[in-house]
Amino acid sequence: MTVLPEGYQIRRAEPSDYAGVLDTLKVLTTVGDVTEREFAERIAYWKTVKVPMPVRGKRPVGMGDICAYNPMVITDEAGRVVATGNIIIEAKLIHHCGLVGHIEDIAVASDQQGKRLGMLLINTLTEIGRNAGCYKIILDCDPQNADFYKKCGYSEAGLEMQYRFRNESKP
Repeated sequence: MTVLPEGYQIRRAEPSDYAGVLDTLKVLTTVGDVTEREFAERIAYWKTVKVPMPVRGKRPVGMGDICAYNPMVITDEAGRVVATGNIIIEAKLIHHCGLVGHIEDIAVASDQQGKRLGMLLINTLTEIGRNAGCYKIILDCDPQNADFYKKCGYSEAGLEMQYRFRNESKP
């Protein structure tokens, strides 16, 4: 079992994590010029979007609706964000109105890689999905990262397709 290094914490992202989350995400991809206000508004919005728990005998006693967006961070002993990721819970019609978790935007600060923080983050996000009642959790990754996700218990299950709007002219 992998445990956090001493002094590290894993928790839901907060507006005060602005700089740390954006810096960490830059390891993964282009972030853009997100203002502190935009970040805070997005974090606040994510808290408001709810998904109903599955009803067909799977709803745990006392559980109501759950957050659709679950942005998590790992902080070091100084409180600096060193890893981030999100699981988005989607309400489906198939599988008796089941739930699917989508793991997105997994990033670990360059100076923190090799400490198994990515695995801890994936395991935490997976448990959020399991506790929500998801019938499966999916993610997309670069082929070079597939072995890492296999170590986390994930398996190849298809082919990612995309359609990008970046180069189209806007009206």
